[in-house]
Amino acid sequence: MNKTLLALASMAAIVSIPSLALAQSTVTLYGVADLAVGKVKNGSAGSQTRMASGSSSTSRWGVRGVEDLGGGLKAGFNFEQGINVATGAIDTTRAFGRRATVSLMGGFGEIRLGRQYTPTALNTFADEFGVVGVGSRGIFSYGAGSNLGSTATTVLRADNAVSYFLPSMGGIYGQFQASTEGSAVGNKYVGGRVGYKNGPIDLGVAFGKTETGTTPDFKNYNIQFNYDFGFALLQTLLDVKQWSPRESKDLSIAASIPVGGQGSVKVGYTLANRSGGAIGSGFGDADDSTRFGLGYVHNLSKRTALYTTYGLVTNKGAARSSVNYTAPAEMLGGEKSSGIEFGVRHTF
Repeated sequence: MNKTLLALASMAAIVSIPSLALAQSTVTLYGVADLAVGKVKNGSAGSQTRMASGSSSTSRWGVRGVEDLGGGLKAGFNFEQGINVATGAIDTTRAFGRRATVSLMGGFGEIRLGRQYTPTALNTFADEFGVVGVGSRGIFSYGAGSNLGSTATTVLRADNAVSYFLPSMGGIYGQFQASTEGSAVGNKYVGGRVGYKNGPIDLGVAFGKTETGTTPDFKNYNIQFNYDFGFALLQTLLDVKQWSPRESKDLSIAASIPVGGQGSVKVGYTLANRSGGAIGSGFGDADDSTRFGLGYVHNLSKRTALYTTYGLVTNKGAARSSVNYTAPAEMLGGEKSSGIEFGVRHTF
C-alpha cells in the first residue's frame, strides 16, 4: 500500500513539472476535415464523379503555440499540413507545406519568419466560397496559369519569408514581406498590404513583385472591398497579374446572404480578362474566361456544416480554365467546365 502511494506521488510530481514549466504557454492542436462528393465536366475530357477533399474549407491539421515572455512580449509558432480526407494522404513533399513559422509579438506588432502566405494572397481570402471548391474565384487566383506561365511560385505562399504585421490601430491593418530566393527560382518576393476594417467596411490594397530569374519580374496587385449590409455581405476583388507582355485582370463580385439563422446562400461572378500573350497561348487578347458560382451552407453547429456548390467556367479562344483548378490534358481551349458538389465540413 505504501509503495503504491509512493509511486502515485512520484508520478504526480513528474507530471506537475511540465505543467509548471508551461504555466505561461499554450499549445493548440486544430484542423478542418472537409469532404465532398460531386461531378465535374471538362469539355472534351468528359465527366467524372469524384470525392474532393477541402471543397468548402481546405482540409488540414496544425499545431500552434504562444509563450508569454513578460513585459508584453510573446513568442509563437505555427505548423500546418494539408490532408486529403478522401484517401488519408498528406503532402509528402513538404511536411508542413501550408505553413511553418516562428514569431515574436508585442505592442510593436508581429515579426513572422518562415513559409507563409504572401500579402497579395491574403488580400484575396475574403471569398464567398473560401477560395476553394468548384464555385470559387480561387480557380483564377491560384489555379493553373495564375503565374502567367512565369517561374514565380509566390502567387499563394513564399518560402524563407520575413513579415512584419502592424499592431491593432483603430481598424488599420498592414503587412510587409520579403523573401529570399533560396534554392528555388521564382521565390524572391517583396510586397505589402494595407487596409482598414471597421464596422461593415473592409478595404485592403496589396502589391507584390517576384524575381523570375529572367526579365521581366512577375507582378501582382489587387484591391478588395467588402461591405456588410446586414441582410447580405458584398464581396468584391480586382486582382491584376503582370508578366510583361502578359497580363490578367480578374474582376469579381459576390454576395453571402444569411438565411434562416443557420444557413447562407453564396453567389459569385468573375471576369478574367487576359491580354498580351501570343495567339493560342491561353494568355492572348481573345483568351478570356468567366466564372459563376452558386452555393448554400447550412450550419448544424458552430463547428459542423453541410454544403452544396455549383460552378461554371466559360472559356473563350485558347483559354482552358477549369473548376478543377488544373484542366485535364484532354480539355480543349474555349471549352466549358462545370461541377457540382455536396459535402460536410467539420472544424476542431
